[in-house]
Amino acid sequence: MYYIHGIGGSFVNSERFRQQAPNALAELRFPFRGEAEVNRLDGQQMQKKLSRGFTMIELIMVIVIVVILASIAYPVFINIQERGHITQDMNNLRQLGLATQMYMNDNDGALFPPTDVWMKDLEPKYLPAWKIFESPFDTRPASEDNTNAPVSYGFNANANSGTTSLLSDKITNPSVFILFAAAQASGTTVTFQGTDGAAAPGVTVLGQGSNNAKSNPGGVATGGTQNNRQRANACMADLHVENMAWSVFTNATNSSSDPSAAQRWSP
Repeated sequence: MYYIHGIGGSFVNSERFRQQAPNALAELRFPFRGEAEVNRLDGQQMQKKLSRGFTMIELIMVIVIVVILASIAYPVFINIQERGHITQDMNNLRQLGLATQMYMNDNDGALFPPTDVWMKDLEPKYLPAWKIFESPFDTRPASEDNTNAPVSYGFNANANSGTTSLLSDKITNPSVFILFAAAQASGTTVTFQGTDGAAAPGVTVLGQGSNNAKSNPGGVATGGTQNNRQRANACMADLHVENMAWSVFTNATNSSSDPSAAQRWSP
């Protein structure tokens, strides 16, 4: 620290001062801190501020807030993800329906012969890739192999159960009759077993009532593909795609609350 030694500020600027004390100006010093001292003091203050950490209570509060936010965000994320799967599933079914319509246009309104594998009647002539046959709810790896590609959708088993192809004009109620739907395997979770290598007539599905739907291959499924296994998508003979309650999807017996149930699985 530097100071002015014995000299008044107003007197310094006078002519008399300059004459009587010509060397006194060299004695003038201004009361400023040196740069090193300033840096040292500022560094000490900064260190004091930075050295203060979080308390245990503060850390616990942060963790609790993060957990609460995660618990809110996770169900929202799952719901958005499932909605995306539902939309993609419906798009796949719609493409199957449109491809089937083109097939019927080329075959005088007839559906697939019982001796054919229906998937191979559509691919590659009417559908360009096997991935369209795989539901987004199917967790198996995608493949374009002509013998092992996953096939998640089944054709209505009653639509090709005879000896000849079913004609589209023989379907009593096209807006109710199911053409395609998910062909799930039996079990407590959503799984599939169908492949493009299945024997004729290919992968099939059939509602049996009592919340059961039989798939070949696969067995008997007891729940849908979505909404905690309470709902499923299906493509009808008029080519519209519908999201249905699993109890309605599997029902095959008419009742006052479901008067068209028998026509859902039988043409």
